[in-house]
Amino acid sequence: MAGPQEGKSSEARKHKGISNGAGASQGQWGRAWEVDCFSLAAVIFLLLFAPLIVYYFIMSCDQHDCSLTEPVIDLFGGNTYLSDIWDKTPSLSWKAATIYILWVTFQVILYTLIPDFCHKFLPGYVGGIQEGAVTPAGIVNKYEINGLQAWIITHALWFANSYYFHWFTPTIIFDNWIPLLWCANILGYVVSTFAMIKAHLFPTNAKDCKFTGSYFYDYMMGIEFNPRIGKWFDFKLFFNGRPGIVAWTLINLSYAAKQQELYGQVTNSMILVNVLQGIYVLDFFWNEAWYLKTIDICHDHFGWYLGWGDCVWLPYLYTLQGLYLVYHPIQLSTANAVGILLLGLVGYYVFRMTNHQKDLFRRTDGNCKIWGKKPEYIECSYTSANGSKYYSKLLTSGFWGVARHFNYTGDLMGSLAYCLTCGFEHILPYFYIIYITILLVHRCIRDEHRCSSKYGKDWKRYTAAVPYRLIPGIF
Repeated sequence: MAGPQEGKSSEARKHKGISNGAGASQGQWGRAWEVDCFSLAAVIFLLLFAPLIVYYFIMSCDQHDCSLTEPVIDLFGGNTYLSDIWDKTPSLSWKAATIYILWVTFQVILYTLIPDFCHKFLPGYVGGIQEGAVTPAGIVNKYEINGLQAWIITHALWFANSYYFHWFTPTIIFDNWIPLLWCANILGYVVSTFAMIKAHLFPTNAKDCKFTGSYFYDYMMGIEFNPRIGKWFDFKLFFNGRPGIVAWTLINLSYAAKQQELYGQVTNSMILVNVLQGIYVLDFFWNEAWYLKTIDICHDHFGWYLGWGDCVWLPYLYTLQGLYLVYHPIQLSTANAVGILLLGLVGYYVFRMTNHQKDLFRRTDGNCKIWGKKPEYIECSYTSANGSKYYSKLLTSGFWGVARHFNYTGDLMGSLAYCLTCGFEHILPYFYIIYITILLVHRCIRDEHRCSSKYGKDWKRYTAAVPYRLIPGIF
């Protein structure tokens, strides 16, 4: 679904042009104006089965030690029934509801009421009031960028509780994981439904809405481009970054605490998961202002795909490695641990430096050095809906000369490292790399279709100069 990893994946906006936003036609933004039968079928499939997929994964760990095949074998073998599985599933509890309400409320307070102060003393960090990209209606929204601050405050309180106050056990998230799943689902559906109603009755900007006439498609993919309440509460930015991504590292810490409680130690594989995924989360919030110019914010509308996806899909399926390691603690050999760490760090370096090169090239209009040399690029142009002509530059050197989406390649390397910490006994922890691979390949195709329509023959020149999408010589 969405979120950092959409965050992570969407941190790679393919349009590397200098002036690629202001004059683009409205059709180049967001999802479709019309829905074909295939798209509608896919939407209905996801609406029906995505929640069941999440439930199945979490239930498999809770009742079958993270085996994805045992529940199916038991069902077809007559050893168990669906009612048995459901009866063994923890239900919604007042304790979980209280935890979740307090959590979301706390994140709303941090997001809306505490202006950012990190940018005042952290060199290189961009926070505070920042402008987003131009919307289809020509609006430039302003945002209070304070995600890093929210993450720091949240984790400072978490560690203060763990080592000093002892208000709650650090295993609280794991201990209430399935009851919290019901809470997350409720919030995901409530916010998605509210966004749908709001788009019809009181949109933030009517010109930034898209109606297809298909209820299911509009509900899933969203109608409003930037639904807001008041001046600062932006649904898209809040739910993309908070509460799911702030919780990501807390969830992993709770898994580590459960390992300590159950086995008397935290394995090096669990430490690797916490470190590598923690690096990504910190990178996300450090670059939150830059995230305003990515696909999630610049092109996607806000509907169930983002609302439910950020509340449920992201925190429950992106953290499967840590959950698996609670049930199957693995102490890696030193060589394997070092190899996985290096893979994750190299992947992160490729991911970050590729994006940095693009950003540097864009900010300086090509007046910079990449890998010690003047950058190479292709001049291209496009015409907007009103007939105005605009010019862009597509970078063809540095990492962008290796492959057209080489930041995705680094992303995939890091994602694979997360999964390798879990060994090869079960496929469940490898869902992440399978899902991210499908997501990024689809995003490659979707981005390039948009760019091909936008740049025409200039895009053909670009693909001739940089022939591979992800892996040189292969794809």
